[in-house]
Amino acid sequence: MQKNKKLQWFPWLVCMLGALFYCYEYYLRIAPSVMTADLMRAFGISAAALGNLTAFYYYAYTPMQLPVGILMDRYGPRRLLVIAVLCCAVGSYLFTQTSHIGIAQFGRFIVGFGSAFAFVGVLKLSALWLAPERFAFMSGFATTLGMLGAVVGDISLSAMVSHLGWQHTIILAASAGLVLALVIYWLIPDRHRHNQYSRKPTTTSYKELFMGLPRLMQNPQIWLNGIIGGLIYIPTTAFAELWGIPYLEQAYQYSKMDAASTISMIFLGWAVGGPLMGIISEKIRLRRLPMTIGALVAAVLITIVLYVPNLSKLEVTALLFVFGIFSSAQIIVFAIGRENSSFELSGTVVALTNLFVMLSGVIFQPLIGVMLDKHWTGTKIQGIHSYNIADFQFALSILPIGLIIACVLTLFLRETHCKLQFD
Repeated sequence: MQKNKKLQWFPWLVCMLGALFYCYEYYLRIAPSVMTADLMRAFGISAAALGNLTAFYYYAYTPMQLPVGILMDRYGPRRLLVIAVLCCAVGSYLFTQTSHIGIAQFGRFIVGFGSAFAFVGVLKLSALWLAPERFAFMSGFATTLGMLGAVVGDISLSAMVSHLGWQHTIILAASAGLVLALVIYWLIPDRHRHNQYSRKPTTTSYKELFMGLPRLMQNPQIWLNGIIGGLIYIPTTAFAELWGIPYLEQAYQYSKMDAASTISMIFLGWAVGGPLMGIISEKIRLRRLPMTIGALVAAVLITIVLYVPNLSKLEVTALLFVFGIFSSAQIIVFAIGRENSSFELSGTVVALTNLFVMLSGVIFQPLIGVMLDKHWTGTKIQGIHSYNIADFQFALSILPIGLIIACVLTLFLRETHCKLQFD
C-alpha cells in the first residue's frame, strides 16, 4: 500500500520541484520592474538603457533554449537544474555588487543563462514522469507557479525594496537560490537511475538529436506555433515584467506599491488561467480555438486599460486579472509543439518553442524603451527621465497590435486534437 501511494505522488513531487525553480527564476526575472527608478538612478540611465539592461536576461535566456533542450534530452534534468539554480543565485549577487552598468548587465546575463533551464526542465520532467495526456496540464501548472512567483515578487519586492534597498533585497533572493539547489540535488533522481516511477528515459545520442533538429526546423507548424506564442506573450514580458508599473504610476498616479499589486493581477490571472486553459483544451480536444479566443479577448482588454480614460482602480485590477486569464491560453503552444514531435525530441521541441516565445522579451522590452525615448518631451525629475501618459500609450501600442496578429495567425495553425503526431 505504501509503495502504491509513493507511485502516485512521487512523479508529481519531482515535477513540482522543477516548477518551483521556474517560480524562483520568474521572481528574479520581474525584479527590475519594481525598482526601475532605483536602477535608473543607480546606473544613471534612461528608459532605453534600462530596457537594454533588463533584456540582458533574455540575451542569454533565448539563444540558450536549443542547447538546453538538447542537453535535457541527452543528460536529463537533475544536474542541469542544480547548476542552473546556482547560476541564478551567483548572477543575482553579482548584479547587486556594482555601480558599473557593464558588470550589472553581465549579472543579468548569468541569471538569464541559468533561468533558460527552468521551463524546459520542468516540461522535460513532465515528459519523463507523467502520462502524455497530462503534459498540457503540467505546462499550465508550471506556469501557475511561475506566475505566483511573479505575484509574490511584485508585492513583496516593492515592500522589501522600500525597507531594505534593492541590493539587499536581491541578495536575499540569491541566498534562497542556494537552498533550492540543495533541495533539487537531494530529491530529484538521476536520469540514469531508472525506476518503476518514471517512463523509461531515452539514450538519444548527440548525432540523433542534431539530425532531429533540422526535421523540427523544417516543419512550418513549429515556426507558426512559436511565433503565435511569442506574440501572445509580448504584453506579459514587456508590460507586466517591466513597463506596466511605471505606466500605472504615470497614467493613474498610483503609488509604487499600488502599481505593483495591480500589475500582479496579470500574473495571478495567468496562475488561474494556465492550468484552466490546459484542462479546457484537453476536455474539448482542441488546441487552436482556446488560443484564438484568448488572443482576441486579451487584445480588447489591454486596449481598454491603455486607452480608456478615468478607469477606477477596481476596474483596472479586474481588467488586468481577466486579461491574464485569457492571455494564458499561450501555454497551449507547448502542447502543440510536443504533439508535433517525437518523444525523443520532447525537450528540444519545447526549447525551440520557448525560444520563439522568449524572443518577445529580447525584442520588445528594449524596443518599448527606445519608443519611450523617441516620444520623450525632455522632462526630467531629480535627474531621471520622466515620461507622460502619451509617451507610454505610443510605446505600448505594440501590445494590442501583436495580439491581433496572433489571433489571425492561429487560423492557419493545424489542429492536433490533443494527439501525438509521431509517437
